[in-house]
Amino acid sequence: MGIIVRQSVKGTVVTYLGAALGFFTTFFVLTKYLTAEEVGLTKVMMDAAVLLAGLGQLGTNTSIMRFFPHFNDEKNGDHGFFFWTIVVPLIGISIYSIIYLLLKVPICNFFAQNSQLFVDYFYFVIPLAFFMLYTTVFETNSNVLQRIAVPKLIREVGIRLMLLVTYLLYGFKIISLDGMMISFCAIYAIATLLNIIYLLSLRKISFKPDFKFITKEIRREYLMYTLFLILAALGGLITPIINSFFVSAKMGLESTGIFTIATYVTSVIGMAYVSLYNISQPLISHAIRHDEMKEAEKLSKKVSYHQLIISTLVFLLIWININLFFDILPNGDLYRKGKYVIFILGISKVTYSTLSISGSVLSYSNHYYYSLWLSFLLMGIAIILNLILIPLYGLEGASLATLASYLLFFTLQLALIKWKISVNVLTWNHLIIVGGTIVLFFANYCWNRYLTPIIQSSFDNTLLATMIDCIIRTVLFGIISLVALYFSGISEEINGIIRKILKPIWKTH
Repeated sequence: MGIIVRQSVKGTVVTYLGAALGFFTTFFVLTKYLTAEEVGLTKVMMDAAVLLAGLGQLGTNTSIMRFFPHFNDEKNGDHGFFFWTIVVPLIGISIYSIIYLLLKVPICNFFAQNSQLFVDYFYFVIPLAFFMLYTTVFETNSNVLQRIAVPKLIREVGIRLMLLVTYLLYGFKIISLDGMMISFCAIYAIATLLNIIYLLSLRKISFKPDFKFITKEIRREYLMYTLFLILAALGGLITPIINSFFVSAKMGLESTGIFTIATYVTSVIGMAYVSLYNISQPLISHAIRHDEMKEAEKLSKKVSYHQLIISTLVFLLIWININLFFDILPNGDLYRKGKYVIFILGISKVTYSTLSISGSVLSYSNHYYYSLWLSFLLMGIAIILNLILIPLYGLEGASLATLASYLLFFTLQLALIKWKISVNVLTWNHLIIVGGTIVLFFANYCWNRYLTPIIQSSFDNTLLATMIDCIIRTVLFGIISLVALYFSGISEEINGIIRKILKPIWKTH
């Protein structure tokens, strides 16, 4: 776990630095200078580009993780491995861009009634998707060389900083809405270039293909694996972003804007997961490739329950401060409509962050093809639930559709990897953490109901009273959580970090 912890810490620091920048941009620039409808437009545009880019990859990101150990040979230029990571996505994005253009009429008809702005910028999705695709591909290439900090700096800080500048230029009327869309494409083009430069700086990278190294066995395994990844991507990509499409089409871009802000709030929950997930994947892939299932299970369990610890703590702190958040948010009364959307999506994000490692175990095993049927099942359930729940419950219905879909999906996936691979990512620690989290949320509910009114009545300034209340709760519940975590002995790694931080304090006493 040593290399995982070191790279994960670096990646997490960068991620939360980017999160702070993204927090400021989203909650104090977007909500101030863009209308809710324009916020919704940026969300739908980005989601459409992510979908097109994800399909166009033809599974390259996962294939890089799975097949790099076959090619890894620095003296021989990795047998031209990185050449294929460029060519395959180029073929894919070309094919799917053509399909996207051919489907223009039905796509535009779907959005036209309530989201005409997206129809107006239909063609911008293609160049945006192209550069998004290669930003991700070159970042993954760095990941397999076990270097995630700099690519993550580009993604989490560089891109967000450029987006902030773009939004400010639009807010101060220096560029038009057209200019903002063009800037989106330019930003990801710059990010792609920076990732290429960094990858080339790591070691001598060869883009010359070694056709002799590609045996019939490797070619056959790659083609079969890629075929299933292409099909599985339909479900895996559509499900996380399907809400914004349905909300836009059924309720309009303003509702999408409200849903977007709620989504951004809960996205903080999974940020540590991304770093831990990216750096642990190559090690899990290596363990499974060498039939070291006990090691794969050990790694998966540690990743899973550490992520549960982090995600539940972040979720708790978000919910403690949720009313203060809307009080200080520009146009907060409008976006407050998404308060319980945040709660439901928060549970969904904790679930996803904790259990997604099971998908890695399945995808790197010889039973990876089962992920295809699970992905289609997830997509089908999400579509059906969105169609049913959005007309009934609006924005909360969209978030409930996501939560229900994930719960069913991960239940089946966990059962499958236990049955087929004999790997179980769950431990008693998970149950202890969930139980402790429920107790803390209930305690926060009681505080909110009985103590918050007393604090509010003690001050003439309502905002000041809310701030003091939230600060007290944040500090108190944070200390209680860390003390409970330390004395429970659930994570020796986290306990070691706590002891290291407190050691100078203990010495002075």
